[in-house]
Amino acid sequence: MFSFLSWYILVTLLGWLTFPLAYRLFPALADRGYTLSRAFGLLLWGYVFWLFASLGLAQNNIGGLLLGLVVLGGLSGWAIVKRQSEIVNRLSPIPFGHDVINWISENRRLVITTEILFLLAFGFMAFVRACNPEILGTEKPMELMFINGIMNSPVFPPRDLWLSGYSISYYYFGYVMTSMLALFTGTPATAAFNLMIALIFGLSAVGAYGILYNLLSNHQSKIDNRQSQIVNRKSKIAPSLLAPLFLLLMSNAEGFLEVLHMRGLFWKDGSNFWTWLDIPELRDAPSQTAAWIPERFWWWWRASRVIQDYDLQNSSTGDVISEFPAFSFILGDLHPHVLAMPFVLLAVTVALNLFLGGWKGKNDLYFGQLQVSKTGFFIISLMLGGLAFLNTWDILIAGALIVFSYVLARVREAGWGWERLEDIFLLGIPMVLTAYVMYLPFFIGFDSQAGGFLPSFMYPTRGAQLWVMWGTLFVPLVAYLIYLRGNKTPAHWRAGIFASLGIVLALFVIMFAVGFLVLRLRPDLVQPLIQAQAGDAGRFIADSMIRRLAHIGSLLTLLALLIPTLSFLFADEASPSSGSPFIINTADQVQEGPSLFRQGSGQSFALLLIFIGTLLILGPEFVYLRDNFNYRINTIFKFYYQAWVLLSIASAYGTIILFQSLRRRMNRIFSVLFTFVLVVGLTYPTLGVFTRTNGFQPPFGYSLDDFDRVQRENPEEAGVILWLLSAPDGVVAEAVGGAYSAYARISIYTGLPTVLGWGNHEGQWREYALQGSRQQDIETLYTTPDWFIAQEIINRYDIRYIYIGGLERTTYPVNEDKFKQFLKPVFQQGNVTIYEVP
Repeated sequence: MFSFLSWYILVTLLGWLTFPLAYRLFPALADRGYTLSRAFGLLLWGYVFWLFASLGLAQNNIGGLLLGLVVLGGLSGWAIVKRQSEIVNRLSPIPFGHDVINWISENRRLVITTEILFLLAFGFMAFVRACNPEILGTEKPMELMFINGIMNSPVFPPRDLWLSGYSISYYYFGYVMTSMLALFTGTPATAAFNLMIALIFGLSAVGAYGILYNLLSNHQSKIDNRQSQIVNRKSKIAPSLLAPLFLLLMSNAEGFLEVLHMRGLFWKDGSNFWTWLDIPELRDAPSQTAAWIPERFWWWWRASRVIQDYDLQNSSTGDVISEFPAFSFILGDLHPHVLAMPFVLLAVTVALNLFLGGWKGKNDLYFGQLQVSKTGFFIISLMLGGLAFLNTWDILIAGALIVFSYVLARVREAGWGWERLEDIFLLGIPMVLTAYVMYLPFFIGFDSQAGGFLPSFMYPTRGAQLWVMWGTLFVPLVAYLIYLRGNKTPAHWRAGIFASLGIVLALFVIMFAVGFLVLRLRPDLVQPLIQAQAGDAGRFIADSMIRRLAHIGSLLTLLALLIPTLSFLFADEASPSSGSPFIINTADQVQEGPSLFRQGSGQSFALLLIFIGTLLILGPEFVYLRDNFNYRINTIFKFYYQAWVLLSIASAYGTIILFQSLRRRMNRIFSVLFTFVLVVGLTYPTLGVFTRTNGFQPPFGYSLDDFDRVQRENPEEAGVILWLLSAPDGVVAEAVGGAYSAYARISIYTGLPTVLGWGNHEGQWREYALQGSRQQDIETLYTTPDWFIAQEIINRYDIRYIYIGGLERTTYPVNEDKFKQFLKPVFQQGNVTIYEVP
């Protein structure tokens, strides 16, 4: 409880410390950056601390963390001083401090709602984790290793505990933030792991809430005066809660299908609905039971694996990951795609502020013809580079959204034209280069496993499985687009149709071009596959195209979203002759006044979210990134996850607009439809959380610290870990074995590097060759009777501690005599002994 309260207080104070800066930097937003101030403050604090520690200007300790807070406080002070200088120059009649205080007073309902939402979301997920705090299985041990490694690294870049002598080669910024909060509050890594999951849930809840609030606040066509603006914004406070519901709790339809399957519905002997749907476990005969909650072990896992890929011989390629946020929090992995979520939402907010004209002050200086202020450009680069550091894949969503938001802002001023391509390059290229320079210490040491693209000829997604995955979001989106059409919203249908078909055609061309290049340059990657599947390339392509025609439903579905979305966007242009829709009086400051935003600005941004989200789903139908898996498991995973963030917000926005706009019979019809969507989408999280928490009754009480389990299950090793936590730093030798197991446990829990941890994971992060003979050397170290051979291995890897426990004795025929003769045992308890090298 103390750890939870300390984290809550620290993060809340961090948000308040950052708010004066956010208030100045996000002038176009109705919430003035209040809902994002916690995430924004954590990003800035983390960046300053990491950069200073990487450059040797600060240490990885409380002093370095305090220095980072001082810099953050200085930036907020700069915002106040800068505003006061504007007062002196008579550019503003209202002192900045009074401005902020007045805003808080006028928007106290929003402030209170945001605070309550954050506390409830953070507290709820902390309670869920306290019911199931085990850091076991899947990727959890790896993630705990990163946290402990960063907390115990004397210098930055932080060391890789699973490959002694090397630093981390991974996007680890989220683990830096976790270790910062843990060090500052004195929280052990085993509790910080679970608290960070809860914090991400809370930050994501208020982040999504703020985006929808800002969108709805700018939906009305005219705002007559300041008082009517306030009334309008108050009316958006409650409806905006739909965004965190859609983002964090709404799921795909698999959980609902599990219940139908359990009840034996739609099941007949032989051919039936379930075998046609072809989702593993669900295509098997249901068990005879009257239960409503599935009883299969880890039944909730299947929801993240609903997309099935087959080769041309109808052999499964393996599960394709189709994860979504509700699954992530039920699973409890603290993976980069989860850690990045509040900052992806921050990027969406940055794009929205840019779209609404927040960084366009006529007294500011610009970069050439780029119509973005220096301040805005710096924030954009900081955000983009931070996402690359958090979860490199998120560059796609952030970069595309920010650039296209800028393009749409330019469209309002000058209309559509070829000049908009120039706008893309004017912002995109300097933005990427600046972000790279700002995070240069990370990029220098980062080695990605991605090795180019491969064509996805024979892997089209079945339409039925696409709807299982996306139906709960597609239904509100389709209803919203139909409403726009029926409401006679201006649309350029010809442009929308041609652009949508052009995108699909371009993706086909890219797929064939990539296939041709790979066949010419790396035939070893595709020739064996072609030979095994069809015999020759021509037959392979023909059979793949026939399969695409058989599974055309997914492409038609995505086109049904893409065509109207682009049609409405292409019709959204304004004549510059009528003057700017923004009234600007100071740098980075939008004056509130009549007709502040043109009609449909929130609508246009929501359509942009639909457009990019649909592209993220469409892209893996044609190409996927080549990595160690060599099929589209990771591409679907990362792209779908990004798409869920965007489409969930757009779905929530569309739902609110429909409820506010539809009348009588149509409103009742949509209410029934929406209720059905809620039942389908909330079945999975409701039953999943109940299953994972044992009905909120954990067998050993409530605790956020996984080390309680270690002490309970293996008190001998727990004692060793506690001793090593206070022992001098050094490399520890322990047994080497397979991933997702108990191997490398000592390095994971102590923060001391080991010679080799999970080798297959290290092979994903860097070249396998760097592991050399480490696994064989450790086996030799434990088994050889020759001290001189053992000593040479000890010296080669600079080993200080040799750990001999139960796992080492069952893995190797340990020859302990040489250690007893030449080394001193510094710790002994039960079956565990540690020898220290002098």
